[in-house]
Amino acid sequence: MGKNLKSPRLFMGISWGVTALVVLLLVGFALWRVLPRPVSAAPEPKPAEVGIPTILPVTVNLGNDTQAIVRHVALKTDISQQLNYDIVTYTVQRGDALFSIAKQFNIKPETLLWANNDILQDNPDSLRIGQVFNIPPVDGIYYQIQEGDTLESVAAKFKSTVDDILNWPGNNIDLTNPDVKVGTYVMIPGGQRESVQWIIPTVARGSSGTANVGGSTCGAGPVGSTAFIWPTANHFLSGNDYWSGHLGIDIAAGLGAPVWAADAGVVTMAQGGWNYGYGNVVMIDHGNGWLTVYGHLSQINVVACQGVSAGQSIGLAGSTGNSTGAHLHFETRQNGGFVNPWYVLPSP
Repeated sequence: MGKNLKSPRLFMGISWGVTALVVLLLVGFALWRVLPRPVSAAPEPKPAEVGIPTILPVTVNLGNDTQAIVRHVALKTDISQQLNYDIVTYTVQRGDALFSIAKQFNIKPETLLWANNDILQDNPDSLRIGQVFNIPPVDGIYYQIQEGDTLESVAAKFKSTVDDILNWPGNNIDLTNPDVKVGTYVMIPGGQRESVQWIIPTVARGSSGTANVGGSTCGAGPVGSTAFIWPTANHFLSGNDYWSGHLGIDIAAGLGAPVWAADAGVVTMAQGGWNYGYGNVVMIDHGNGWLTVYGHLSQINVVACQGVSAGQSIGLAGSTGNSTGAHLHFETRQNGGFVNPWYVLPSP
């Protein structure tokens, strides 16, 4: 009878043990389903090339045991600046000067002057409001092919080469048949030519060492010190600077502003009218090889052969002659040659 009592107890113990094991398995399975699985570490990235940033992927848990790898997008845009090969046009505005227009388009004044010879006739002071200029894309000559021209003759005329003309993309010349028709415009990059100088002749008093053009009969008088002063109250430009086509500087001076002698000397010209585009003009011989010129005056306050001292009033600023606005055209000449006024005037 004792053997029969032990069997039910053993059976119950085994049943409870199996039940507990099943429960543990069920709990473990449930936890395995609920909790996210461990993600293995990403492999070490390879060393990046110099200058290229390394962007690592990011692991994102989306829930429901779903994961995704997100990569950041690195955009690199390399847009090369295209060269401009086209001629553009520009309409002259009030206050413009050949020098300022050329500076605006990053070309030399000579290039602008040569490209518009039919309008300016090589005179930088011939600007008029409303004129339409051709603006070349680079420095050089913008030229219209004439009867009898060849690429060889054109290249030689403007100190260039045939290859320079043929290879300029804007010319659109067929290299297999480089026949350029009469009337066609071509750009000659780097080309150059001499410019016609529109300058008033030097008139000296005879003893200054400069050429006595015009037969001035003025005698002796004050002699300058070569320590020039500014001829106006303003010490900055309002138009053209000094360059090969403009042998003086245009100083900012409003209409009626006083103009003074830059040094002592004798007035050898005090003349109204057109005067090569200078308009009303005064010229002073300083008796030491130097001579100064004052153009576009609205009023002249001195007469020929009058002695003047440095700083003495000689007239009023204006816009006579070839001028688009009131200013003073000022020149310094030495022994008949032109000198950049910036070299002799005091620093502003």
